[in-house]
Amino acid sequence: MKLWQKDYKLDKEIEKFTVGNDYLLDKNLVKYDVYGSIAHATMLNKIGILTKGELKKLKNSLKKILELNQKNKFKIKQEDEDVHTAIENFLTKKLGNVGKKIHTARSRNDQVLVDLRLYSKEKLLDVQKLVLDLIDALVDSAEKYKEVPMPGYTHSRKGMLSSVGLYFSSFAESLIDDLEVLEEAYELNDQSPLGSGAGYGVPLNADRQLVANLLGFSKVQNNVLYVQNSRGKFESIIIFALSNIMNDLAKLSNDLVLFSMEEFGYFKLPDEFCTGSSIMPQKKNPDVFELTRAKAAKVDANLYLVKNIISKLQSGYSRDLQLTKEALIESFDITISTLKIFKTIIEKIKVNKERCVEACTKELFATEHAYESVKKGIPFRDAYNQVAKNLENLPKINPIKNIQSKKHIGAAGNLGLKKLKEQIKKLNLETDSEINKFNHKIKVLLR
Repeated sequence: MKLWQKDYKLDKEIEKFTVGNDYLLDKNLVKYDVYGSIAHATMLNKIGILTKGELKKLKNSLKKILELNQKNKFKIKQEDEDVHTAIENFLTKKLGNVGKKIHTARSRNDQVLVDLRLYSKEKLLDVQKLVLDLIDALVDSAEKYKEVPMPGYTHSRKGMLSSVGLYFSSFAESLIDDLEVLEEAYELNDQSPLGSGAGYGVPLNADRQLVANLLGFSKVQNNVLYVQNSRGKFESIIIFALSNIMNDLAKLSNDLVLFSMEEFGYFKLPDEFCTGSSIMPQKKNPDVFELTRAKAAKVDANLYLVKNIISKLQSGYSRDLQLTKEALIESFDITISTLKIFKTIIEKIKVNKERCVEACTKELFATEHAYESVKKGIPFRDAYNQVAKNLENLPKINPIKNIQSKKHIGAAGNLGLKKLKEQIKKLNLETDSEINKFNHKIKVLLR
């Protein structure tokens, strides 16, 4: 039975078209719909719609759905359309009229919003932990290889001396910045939408603050119309945060594909991370990096999709918004699966110190020679021109000693890794605290 069922039967092709794969995607949302329904039922009891006995029956049946879902036995069928209908049908079949009361003072718009907010809240915390794990691995590698020199490139040509430590820690710092964007998305998402109905409130004195407290939201999202208008907007902000992470991993991937080529040989990917060729026996391919570049493009495409959908809509709910759900879920899936493997990759990738040193040819030190003249009082532009005319005769500089001599903040000889480690520790504690708060709220809700 559809929640909107009237005295006619929906055409099967129309049903297939309008439902799409929503009923499949909603397997990701079952537990969150249960959490939202328990909180909502508790509120209905407070305002006199449900008795204590009815609340107890509903709560027990909703917890039964959680058990079935954990065993992969709770089914959402195409004719159900979505998780909300499947759950209400289960409750009505089991509890009769009591099950029919659960939808009082809410809309499916309410339900999908709270499901996605809770889903995103938990997934954003998962992403934060995985990013921190990867940052930790990058900082460890930066520490391990901080005095291994390698060429630094501009315009894909050798420019100045760099180091493997400088290289790895640059990505660590970039991901820390990505965490700030992620945290902003988390804070924005951490608002309870329940009680907005279809965007115009409900004709009952629903206690929206109680529901927000029960579910662990930091606040109630106030304006009921904006609640509905924010669907898609919040998703786009979350996907943007995820796209920043994926773009960093794509850049890292692109570098590692290049620097692990035989012609460079600075890095070597362990064999167990490489695929092969069906025709060329010698091949060990860096497919993991190539797919990461492509998956980053998919997340970017999802961001464009969601923003393009919502920019075409008037205020209030429109069915177009259904298509923003898949983009959000897919973006989380891509980002989480990619982050999980990258920590191991960074931990196990091998650095060929000999090849790195060999690649530090004398032209990398042209700027160094110009500045030696500057130290003697020669204007920089004159020093620059003198070196440019004498490139072939420049003496070789020891690259390791050169790294050690660069002591200004953030240079190869002063990476600030201790400060980074302290920052990682602080961020881990903050993220763990949020995870514990979320889990505690759900535990209390299910008592």
